[in-house]
Amino acid sequence: MTEAPECSTLASNPSRLGETVMPREPQSAASTPPFAATPTGGETGLSAAVPALVEEVLTLRIALDQDLVGEVRTRFRYDPERPYEVLLTFHVGRSDEADWVFSRELLRDGLRGLSGQGDVKLWPAYCPCHGSTLHMALESPYGSALLEVSKPSVQSWLARTYSCVSELAEASAGPTDAQLAALLAG
Repeated sequence: MTEAPECSTLASNPSRLGETVMPREPQSAASTPPFAATPTGGETGLSAAVPALVEEVLTLRIALDQDLVGEVRTRFRYDPERPYEVLLTFHVGRSDEADWVFSRELLRDGLRGLSGQGDVKLWPAYCPCHGSTLHMALESPYGSALLEVSKPSVQSWLARTYSCVSELAEASAGPTDAQLAALLAG
C-alpha cells in the first residue's frame, strides 16, 4: 500500500531546507465563522453606473507550526477606481484586521509562476490534498506568514476584476511618462 505524499507549503519538493510541510490531515486551529461579503454594486436603472467593487471572502490555510495549520478568512477586494491594486483583508478573529495591498499584476503573475520580491511573494503549487493552490509568503516588521489558497478560486475572482477593468484599460489609467517625470522632479 502506497501512502499519499504530504503537502508542502513552499513548493512541490518538501526536502529543501527550511520548508514547512503541511500534513495531509493537519490538526485544525480554532477559527471564526466565515465573514459574509458585503453586497456591492450600482443601483439598478442608472445609465452611467460606476463599476462595482469585486469582493469575495476565501478561506486561506496558514502554517502555524510544523504540524499545525489554521484557517484565515480573507476578503479579496478590487476597486475599479484603483485599477492597479488588490486589497486582501485578513480576518484574524480579533477586532483588528490585517490589510495587505499589492498590484493586480503581481497576483496575476503569481498564478503563473514565482512572482514578487521583498514583502510579498506568490507562486503556484500542486498539493495532492488540496489540488491546485496559490502560495503567499508575506513579511512585515510584525512577523511573517505562509498562506495557501485554492488557485481556481483566486483565478475566478481575478477574472471578474478583468471583466470590470481590462489590462489595456488598466494600462491607460496610469500616469503618463511626463506626469511621472514631473512627480519625480519634485
